[in-house]
Amino acid sequence: MVFKRPIPDPTGPGQESVWDYPRPPRLEPVRERLLIVFDGMPIADTVNGYRVLETSHPPTYYIPPGDIAPGSLARIASGSFCEWKGRAVHYDVIGPTRRAPQAAWAYPSPTPEFGPIAGHVAFYAGPMESCHVGDERVTPQPGGFYGGWITPRIVGPFKGGPGSQGW
Repeated sequence: MVFKRPIPDPTGPGQESVWDYPRPPRLEPVRERLLIVFDGMPIADTVNGYRVLETSHPPTYYIPPGDIAPGSLARIASGSFCEWKGRAVHYDVIGPTRRAPQAAWAYPSPTPEFGPIAGHVAFYAGPMESCHVGDERVTPQPGGFYGGWITPRIVGPFKGGPGSQGW
């Protein structure tokens, strides 16, 4: 089976194309405010995050554990493996009245290239009430597997939706 790379969407001023992101992925610090609201309360708020940039994917954002509200994460038995970052652990996200199963993950001991995100937590945007990068509200990456955050500054097409498995 031959996979064909899609035609990248055009970029405008101040926009990035996910098709200009590298593979293997790159880790970058983020000094913009990253805010996550769940079940009516802010559960994560930082200006010390990181983002991972990988071809065809919107950025995935990682929050330092000290900037996550105490009691808002519950480690669960499931986990996963990333060829670039290593073994991940999964979390349920807990609010005052709701629980979002398997809605966050972290790499306790990532590969050396991703060492700065050891213990930092990434959240799926879909189950959250809202996620923000700076003043921009995030749209979740299509599909249920990847956890990228789409803002108006990012253009695709994005991996994760129907027909994108081979990109």
